[in-house]
Amino acid sequence: MKQRHLLSILIFIDWFTATIAWTSFYYFRKTIIERKEFVTSDTFYLGAILVPIAWLLLYYFQGTYHNIKRHYRFKLLNLTFFGSIIGTIIIFFTLLLDDQIDGYKSYYNLIFLIFSIHFSFAVIPRMIFITILVKSIHSGKFRFKTLLIGGSEKAVEIYNELKDLPKGIHHFVGFVNINGVDKLLENQLKYLGHANDLNAILRDLEIEEVIIALESLEHGKLKSIVGKLEGSAIRIRILPDLYDILSGHVKMTNIFSPLLIEVNTETMPIWQQSVKRFLDVLISIVALILLIPLFCVLAFAVAFSSKGPILFLQERIGLNGKTFNIIKFRTMFVDSEKTGPQLSSSNDPRITPVGRIMRKLRLDEFPQFMNVLLGDMSLVGPRPERQFYIDKICEIEPQYLHLTKVRPGITSWGQVKFGYAENVEQMLERMKFDLLYLKNRTLALDFKIMLYTLLIVVKAKGK
Repeated sequence: MKQRHLLSILIFIDWFTATIAWTSFYYFRKTIIERKEFVTSDTFYLGAILVPIAWLLLYYFQGTYHNIKRHYRFKLLNLTFFGSIIGTIIIFFTLLLDDQIDGYKSYYNLIFLIFSIHFSFAVIPRMIFITILVKSIHSGKFRFKTLLIGGSEKAVEIYNELKDLPKGIHHFVGFVNINGVDKLLENQLKYLGHANDLNAILRDLEIEEVIIALESLEHGKLKSIVGKLEGSAIRIRILPDLYDILSGHVKMTNIFSPLLIEVNTETMPIWQQSVKRFLDVLISIVALILLIPLFCVLAFAVAFSSKGPILFLQERIGLNGKTFNIIKFRTMFVDSEKTGPQLSSSNDPRITPVGRIMRKLRLDEFPQFMNVLLGDMSLVGPRPERQFYIDKICEIEPQYLHLTKVRPGITSWGQVKFGYAENVEQMLERMKFDLLYLKNRTLALDFKIMLYTLLIVVKAKGK
């Protein structure tokens, strides 16, 4: 079963249990605490609609709906317990604090009642759901498609250890090597090719997890391999050496699993990622509505500045290497790239007079709020590039692929600190700031970047 199907099932379970829990709480609140007759009203029906939606938003911000196939029973129990506590507190202060009560003891009763009812209704279906999912994974129905990198004795050893686990989660689709020689696994596992073919193999076979099993002499090639993998949504695990174990880098999550290090470059916590996406959508909707008059003026200005379409669509590379069409107001004359891809410069004759003003104020970027709504972009993130220039940059610095690990943004740390790049060398300079953002990204840093971007727009310092 695919991730989105599992997500739909869990969301329906949470919505249904939240609705039942609120209905039960409302009944007990009226009949037991307030000692009144239970009568449905507009308030009851409004709560039955809005409260479950609020619970779903809370679960979303918690990260409950992120990568569901990786959940396990204790994790989901923990999320349900603390989510119920937070939700209870929010409901109490927003909906129940102004209730007429006999004394403060009634407040305690209300808090305990809503927590116990909601947690009881939520946890049982969730535990049934996750138990069925975990058993399906262990039985082989939903195992993770896994690729093994390496073909030497180390690779054979780790493959046999994982294959014989009593509660295995890996479905090995094959292995690749890095030297073209070591193929000791060929009798047990399908040989898929050389590590140079890694990107095509990952894409064609829809790999979910990669295990790197290299000999000590091959560790120098580890950085290059991880660099290729980090531009995707694939879980990467490597064999540790003794130093890694003693330094505490190896984290055990399953008593049956072998010693493996999970390579995790994500610095932003799951809850912040959820809040970031929520704010992306909310701010984009508000911006698109409020900017309608400005859009009309800009569309009129572009239309009369030169012949051609008002909007400019161009294919860019987004999250995990997927392509999308970026939407901008056209600022150049038509057929400005007849001879091939070109970067713009400060005195570029291809830019229209109106386009030059729009670029100074970054007004041409405003339609990208639609890209944010579609999920192709974020408000803040590395600027998306064309494949042509990504290939040129990667010839010099392959680490650029790390930037495709996150959604590209309307603005970025590199854009704020460096501005638009006029050549590949400047792209490499700007990349340093975006890599720095990638390793340190938080909501606080996003707000700071948006503030600096706003100052650039107000001061017309764009280029």
